[in-house]
Amino acid sequence: MFSGKTEELIRRLRRAQIAKQKVAIFKPKVDTRYNAEYITSHSEQSLIAQVVEDANEILELVNDAQVVGIDEGQFFKPNIVDVCNHLANKGKRVIVAGLDQDYTGKPFEPMPQLLAIAEYITKTLAICVVCGNPADRTQRIGNQHERVIVGAKNIYEARCRCCHDLL
Repeated sequence: MFSGKTEELIRRLRRAQIAKQKVAIFKPKVDTRYNAEYITSHSEQSLIAQVVEDANEILELVNDAQVVGIDEGQFFKPNIVDVCNHLANKGKRVIVAGLDQDYTGKPFEPMPQLLAIAEYITKTLAICVVCGNPADRTQRIGNQHERVIVGAKNIYEARCRCCHDLL
């Protein structure tokens, strides 16, 4: 979190729009932060998106888009991998943003499977709020132990490997 993943997704999708490519943007229904109908970065950049509960809905809604953007990929079920593969095999450029690790530092499925089939990977790093070094971990603040709790600054902090505390 806080590394600019959604901001980078928005930047790439806007460039595709400037190039007059047809773009379709999707986000999972579970992500209700900021605005329910937009993908929104922590820096408040946003693009309107179609909200889907299941990745298979993307196949029905993508229509003639040349570029498909998907935010918060970690919140989808494993079928997101097959959906992205199907779209890429049809010649669409698929861009997915998401966390590769959960708050305990373990791989956050289905992101490892998406990383394995991707042609290009950009890993963005945040800044550790403790020491200022590059941060690739998400520290949960509080005592909740469910794997998925949708939240932002009030629940999570960016931490580097050395400053990340396992609960």
